[in-house]
Amino acid sequence: MWATASLTSSRCGRLIGATSTVAWMMLVGLIIAWPLSVVSGPVPPITPTLAVWLTGSGVGSVIGLLLVYRGLRIGKVGVVTALASTEGAIAAMVAVVAGESLTIPVAATLCVIVVGIATVALATGDATEPVVPGDERRAIVYGILAALVFGVTIYSTAQLGKSMPPLMAVLPARVVGVVGVFIPMALTGRLQLTRPAVPMVVLIGAAEVFGNASYVVGSGESIAISAVLASQFAAVSAVAAFLLFRERLSMGQRAGVVVICLSVAMLTAVRG
Repeated sequence: MWATASLTSSRCGRLIGATSTVAWMMLVGLIIAWPLSVVSGPVPPITPTLAVWLTGSGVGSVIGLLLVYRGLRIGKVGVVTALASTEGAIAAMVAVVAGESLTIPVAATLCVIVVGIATVALATGDATEPVVPGDERRAIVYGILAALVFGVTIYSTAQLGKSMPPLMAVLPARVVGVVGVFIPMALTGRLQLTRPAVPMVVLIGAAEVFGNASYVVGSGESIAISAVLASQFAAVSAVAAFLLFRERLSMGQRAGVVVICLSVAMLTAVRG
C-alpha cells in the first residue's frame, strides 16, 4: 500500500504539486476512514499520554508526507522512498529504547534489512540518466528529513493502535491534514486539481489509509519488526519504478533489493 501511494504521488505531484497532492489525499483518506472508524468501536478516553500520541501521529504524518512528496516531485522514486523508509529503523530504535525486547537473531536480521535499505538509497544510479544536481541533492534532503519525522510518527501511530481500532488510529492524521492543509489551501485559492490527477489522489488516499491500518495491526505484535518490514516499501517502489517509469537501478541498488528479500525470508524463519 505504501509503495503504491509513493509511486502514484511521484506522478501526481508533478501534475498538481506536492502540497495539493497531500491536501486531496488527506480529504479522500478522511472520507474513507471516518465512517469505518465510527463503526469499528467507541472512542477511548483522551488521556495526556494518548494526546501526545495523537499529536505525534497526526502532525507528524502531515509534515512527513509533505516532505517526501516534495522529494518525489524532483527526485528518483527509488532513492527518495529508500531514504524515507529508514523510518522503520528509527521507529524500531525508539521501540527498543522504550522497552521492547528483541532476540539476538531477530535484531541481527533487522540490522541486515536496514543495511539493504540504505544500500538501495545511497548506491549511485545509472550515469547515463539525466540528473539535475540541485534537484537531486534537495530530494535527498527531503527524504532524510521525512525519515526522521516518520520514525516518530509511525511509533506514535502504533501506540494509538494499542488503545483504539486500527482505522480509528489512522484518523488523526487525516483530520490534521484536512484542517491544516486542505481547508487553508482551498480558502486561499491555491488548491489545484486536474482531471488526470483525480484517480491518482483517490488511489493515494485509499492506499495510505489501508497501508497505515495494516501497519497498526502488525505493530500489535511488535512495533520494531512491523516498522522495519513495512519500510520495505522502498525496495518495492524502486523495482516498480524501474518497470513502470524506466528508472534504472544500479548494480548496488539491485544488490540492496536482493539483501532485503533474503533478510525477510530469514526473519520469517527466526520468528518461527
